[in-house]
Amino acid sequence: MAVGAAGFVLAPGWPWALAAAFLGGLGFGGSDYGLNQLFAVGFERRSPAMLNVLNAHFGIGAVLGPAALAALGPDRWAYAFAGCAVLSGALALSTRGVSDAPGSPDRAGMPKATRRPGLLRSPLFLGFVALYALNVGVEAGVGGWEPTHLESLGYSSAASATSVYWLMLTAGRFLVVRLALRWTPERILTVCGAGMTACLLPALLPGAAAVAYAGVGLFIAPVFPTGLPWLHRALPSARSAGAWVIAASMAGGVAAPPLLGLGIERSGVAAVPVLLALLSAAALAVTVRLARRARTGAAAGGTAQPLGATSPNS
Repeated sequence: MAVGAAGFVLAPGWPWALAAAFLGGLGFGGSDYGLNQLFAVGFERRSPAMLNVLNAHFGIGAVLGPAALAALGPDRWAYAFAGCAVLSGALALSTRGVSDAPGSPDRAGMPKATRRPGLLRSPLFLGFVALYALNVGVEAGVGGWEPTHLESLGYSSAASATSVYWLMLTAGRFLVVRLALRWTPERILTVCGAGMTACLLPALLPGAAAVAYAGVGLFIAPVFPTGLPWLHRALPSARSAGAWVIAASMAGGVAAPPLLGLGIERSGVAAVPVLLALLSAAALAVTVRLARRARTGAAAGGTAQPLGATSPNS
């Protein structure tokens, strides 16, 4: 991230700027996965709550970053990227004290990480991949198509309504922290999936659309951070599962808006809430299916660990 941000400032032309942005993006993606992985395995029973706190701060940064650029103005954007380079360099130095504990699974006689071919054929793993791809698809779809839909309904402040959606997504992660200490991840995700779907249907009504989209942001907020501890509990020996699932979620975020655009070309802008509700309903169905498999595995004495089990990485 540090080299990419500094390279973007110093790039003599567009190809070099793109290369620097690509390098910075690789660094950010690795940091995103690393932080989520550390929080997922390092806080034991509190992992769902702490992951929501972590991802809420991601949301704060997503709101403050564009605001800072707007305040600086286009002539001073280079200072913003230079500041990011300095902060990223400091972050690299601060991670020197972070490492696997001596009792990590591979070192303490625990099962080795599941090999990639076996993991990719696991129905449980594929279910989590589908769950994350669908949920992030809904998240990106609302963020990308909400302004267009609201403008078609006559809203004059569609951009402001979209900002409220992202703010609700950030606030929802703070609000669920205490709930995550009492409810299981599968229960939280089931409630969130039902809430998302229920909120998308009133978005068809002109007078309720903006509030409905804000409700979607509130319910979708806990899904990404709360699902990771559930994944690690369900597949405790598959240490690479989190990386694959996060990559799948990013793929869903990239693919969903243009695919929704194809459906909108055929059905019209008014179909935006219906198409998003179908994605949300599919995500809810996958969540219910995963929860049933988890209960069946626990009843059969499977390998899934209880939520409060002691983590070998603590």
